Amino acid sequence: MAQDPQDQFPAAQTAVEEYHDIERQMAQPEVASDPDKIRKLGRRHAELGTIVAAYTKYRQIFDDLEAAKEMASEDEDFAAEAKRLEAELPKAEEALRTALIPRDPDDARDVIMEIKAGTGGEEAALFAGDLLRMYLRYAEKRGWTTTIQSENTTELGGVKDVQLAIRAKGTPAPEDGVWASLKYEGGVHRVQRIPVTESQGRIQTSAAGVIVFPEADDDDDEIEIDPKDLKIDIFMSSGPGGQSVNTTYSAVRMTHIPTGIVVSMQDEKSQIQNRQAALRVLKSRLLAMKHEQEAAEAADMRHSQVRSLDRSERIRTYNFPENRIVDHRTNYKAYNLDQVLDGDLQAVIDSDIQADEAARLEQQKHQGANAA
Repeated sequence: MAQDPQDQFPAAQTAVEEYHDIERQMAQPEVASDPDKIRKLGRRHAELGTIVAAYTKYRQIFDDLEAAKEMASEDEDFAAEAKRLEAELPKAEEALRTALIPRDPDDARDVIMEIKAGTGGEEAALFAGDLLRMYLRYAEKRGWTTTIQSENTTELGGVKDVQLAIRAKGTPAPEDGVWASLKYEGGVHRVQRIPVTESQGRIQTSAAGVIVFPEADDDDDEIEIDPKDLKIDIFMSSGPGGQSVNTTYSAVRMTHIPTGIVVSMQDEKSQIQNRQAALRVLKSRLLAMKHEQEAAEAADMRHSQVRSLDRSERIRTYNFPENRIVDHRTNYKAYNLDQVLDGDLQAVIDSDIQADEAARLEQQKHQGANAA
């Protein structure tokens, strides 16, 4: 007789027990009335849900197969059923093994994204604006909400730099989280096209940098900020070209003295709201920095997280004359750049996700072989 799933996959059984324990906690009135606690429990519940679903399916097929085998000698229909289930079992087992591979713990988190014009002057700023529209449209297609937290534009409508928050509605499963998809966007994006400012019709290469990091929760236990470590400056909000857009000093520049990280926030309606928003972004930056350091120190940390935080790596080229997009990490290539810039980015991101999952699965197999 084959090994019982509970003995073969003890980690899955542990996940099931934790999953049901979380459900019991979420049903308690004192927890249900605490949004922060519900959000944290909901995120872990969604993370475990993938494992529970895969384990439940595997267990069902396993149990049905055992029952069909017992009856096969008495009824040909059961023999045929046993044969069918026997063919299904390996696929269900592989799905369970994949679900058990440790995920990036931040996958279900929302993100803060920064886009900065790089080399190329005005053309780089116009391309940064194209990237901003691409991500806004992609987020819209995914049903996510977007909030532009700060933006510096040029007279031609380009973007010198912009910071936006991208958030999912509700508590998504980890694989559907904002960070799970957008963490692969961090790096240098290169564009090749004839700039609107080019009178000779020559193709120019310019670039924009994208930085993405998971958004920290307001009560995130991982990051604590001592008020004494903050230098806060208040100034007047400004619009394109530096002109004042209001007459109150509501914009906030927050400097974290130990790290030198500077966060500016001016798009909220009041100084207090800008302070809160700036503090949240600062916590998110510090959380990303902490995870980056952990990734560098831990040999078994997923490489994709390190890659997503590498701000100098050229990850993608957008070639307008050929309507071509290339992802240099996965060798993904397609000739639908116009559609990608309109938000049809999923196929490009999927190539990164699939490569990452294949690498994690291979790593898991090596670890299993070494343990054996």
